[in-house]
Amino acid sequence: MFTNKTIVVTGAAQGIGKTVAHYFQREGANVIGLDIEKVEIDGVEYRRCDVGSFSEVERVFSDIHKSHGSIHVLINNAGISEFTPLWELTEEDWDRVLNTNLKSVFICSREAARYMDEDIRSIVNMSSTRAFMSEQGTESYSASKGGIFALSHSLAASLHTKGIRVNSIAPGWIHTGDKDELRKVDHEQHWSGRVGTTDDIARACLFLSNPDNSFITGECLTIDGGMTRKMIYEH
Repeated sequence: MFTNKTIVVTGAAQGIGKTVAHYFQREGANVIGLDIEKVEIDGVEYRRCDVGSFSEVERVFSDIHKSHGSIHVLINNAGISEFTPLWELTEEDWDRVLNTNLKSVFICSREAARYMDEDIRSIVNMSSTRAFMSEQGTESYSASKGGIFALSHSLAASLHTKGIRVNSIAPGWIHTGDKDELRKVDHEQHWSGRVGTTDDIARACLFLSNPDNSFITGECLTIDGGMTRKMIYEH
């Protein structure tokens, strides 16, 4: 399905992005990972890019097109999780989170869309269940992820004339560290009986990007073990 297709994954150096990149690479795709940190990713072509910079993104996607031709799939995964108490949040803090998490989705999607003109044309954006539910001190992060949720269906409306599908994923608790760090209660509080893994999100990216699922666009797939559907009261 994805053999020799060009797949771009932002924030590919670690966590969800790294797993997503490897999943597509195992499907035979030519995977290009974008990240601000210089890293080596086995089997994945790496390019350094500040995805919150219009000029850098424009240059990098133009270069990708020159060297690889059409872009088939974009996974907008780059993001930072910073939680700052409301009264301590500075303009610099706000801009850093919104530029990295939200602004990047707009400019990367627009530039990738310029070069999507073949059989697979899919964009998947990484939102969060924090777009729909919150804890204290999460204003900038929640705003960025809520923005991604809204931006995704807006992009779907604008890009459907080019045959491009745009969807988003709202992960819940996705553990990226040592599984032994987790407690029994961490797993049991989920209806699924376990905390999520990066593999759960990577498989969803493959599903949403598969052209056999072309009737799905403008949607947000929540992957959280049931937590956002769970009523939580103290008894």
